[in-house]
Amino acid sequence: MGIALIVHGGAGAIGPERYDAAREGCRAAAAAGWQILLQGGSALEAVETAIVTLENDPGFNAGTGAVLTTDGRAELDAGLMDGSSLEVGAVAGVERIKNPIVLARSVLHSPHTLLMGKGAELFAQRCGIPLCRRSDLVTPAQHARWQNGYGSGDDVHLGSKGDAGAPPQTSGSAVTAGAPVDAEMVHADGHQHGTVGAVAVDCQGRTAAGASTGGIAAKHPGRIGDTPLPGCGFYAEDGLGGVSSTGHGEDFIRLVLARRALDFIADGLSAQAAATACIRLLDQRLSGRGGLILLDARGRVGYARNTPAMAHAFMLPGMERVYAGV
Repeated sequence: MGIALIVHGGAGAIGPERYDAAREGCRAAAAAGWQILLQGGSALEAVETAIVTLENDPGFNAGTGAVLTTDGRAELDAGLMDGSSLEVGAVAGVERIKNPIVLARSVLHSPHTLLMGKGAELFAQRCGIPLCRRSDLVTPAQHARWQNGYGSGDDVHLGSKGDAGAPPQTSGSAVTAGAPVDAEMVHADGHQHGTVGAVAVDCQGRTAAGASTGGIAAKHPGRIGDTPLPGCGFYAEDGLGGVSSTGHGEDFIRLVLARRALDFIADGLSAQAAATACIRLLDQRLSGRGGLILLDARGRVGYARNTPAMAHAFMLPGMERVYAGV
């Protein structure tokens, strides 16, 4: 059974000056998860490791450096799913957890499925996961953006997608450059307002998927999007594959889009066709914006977005180097 891993750094607005950093951040995360798979580790561990790497990178909207609420706090969500057992662990609205995906995995191994806020932080302490200071999660850059009102929220201008070059043609993969992009809206601050996520298939054919986010910039305190909700922000099931999504969470919740992607796989679509079909549905049904990454059960890659960019990276057997693009 072949191993495979793909990550994303969020779909949305990202200035051209950040393309290289976003690609390299995703490349590092994919490389970290790939090492777990090469050593015979589980898909679950590989996904967690990749997402921790992204949470620790202040350039992404997850963990340290996440966007802030209207009252200037980082409220973090994360979710993780084991495709072999269908067990799920998720947390929402945590403010003192450096790596929410680590806490989500602890929840997965407990009788619980989703914990939120102070209750999730109490559970973290019982699991031996240390609490950080709220201020530890707030970077100077995000604090400055919050003070400036995140460009007043509605301040946008037109942009275009960056050309990262064609991905490598790898035997057995079903990969294109993603969905075509029309004229897109880019936030004036040039910062990515998305989610990070990862999907993996290990040497035993087990699948896993996960996601982590700070949510929407200047969100109402307590707002929870699709990221910690299985079937919406992530999903995995052995025999079908795994999905991690990014975008305007409310629309992904309405369409249960992550699970729907695997339904397309079950109906016979390729990984790439399933990813593209989901984003087309998002656009046509709700005029929604976002993207997703997908691996089918055989480790074939699919990804699509209708936003200006979606930083991503993947590694498959036979590739000499992690591919990364925006």
